[in-house]
Amino acid sequence: MRKATIKRTTKETDVEVAIDLDGTGAATIATGIGFLDHMLDLLARHARIDMVVKANGDLHVDYHHTTEDVGIALGQAMKQALGSMAGINRYASLYMPMDETLTRVAIDISGRPTLVFKAEFPRDKIGEFDTELVREWFNAFAGNAGITLHVETLYGENSHHIAESCFKGLARALRVAVAIDPRNAGEVPSTKGQLGG
Repeated sequence: MRKATIKRTTKETDVEVAIDLDGTGAATIATGIGFLDHMLDLLARHARIDMVVKANGDLHVDYHHTTEDVGIALGQAMKQALGSMAGINRYASLYMPMDETLTRVAIDISGRPTLVFKAEFPRDKIGEFDTELVREWFNAFAGNAGITLHVETLYGENSHHIAESCFKGLARALRVAVAIDPRNAGEVPSTKGQLGG
C-alpha cells in the first residue's frame, strides 16, 4: 500500500499529513488558510490522491510558515509513500487551462529535487493570501518530495486562475507520474536501477 503519514511540529506550526497515492481523491483539509485549503482540496481531487491535512500555525504573524510547512510535510509524505518508486511512470507533462490562463507543468519523479517556477501574479494577494506563497509552497513540496518540477504560466490575467492552474497542473501531472505501469513489471524506471542518486 502506497500510504504515508507525516507529523511535523515546530515552534511555528503543528502539521499532520496522511496520503494514499492509490485513493479516489477524497480530502479532509484544515490549515486555517481558506485559499490554501481550496488549492489542496483540488490537488487531491485531480491527482486522485486521498489526503488529510491538519495544520495549526502562527497565522497571527502571517500565512508563510503554515503554507511552507504544509508543503514540506506533503512532500515528505509523497516521498515516503513512493518508496522505491518501482513500477511508476515517473514522467508526466501537460498544459492546464483555467479560463484565460494557461500553465505548463512537467514532472520527473527522479529523487533529485529541482523547482523551476515561472508565474507572474497581477495582484499581491488573493483574498488574504499572499501570491508569493504559491511559489513557496511549490518549492517546499518539490524539495521534500525529491522531484524535478517545472511550472510555467504562459499567460493569464486573474491571480486566482493562475494559482489554480498551477495546482491543478501539478495534480494532473502527479496522477500520471505516480501511476503504476504494468509494463514496468515492478522495475525502477531508470537505467541506473535506482532513483534519487
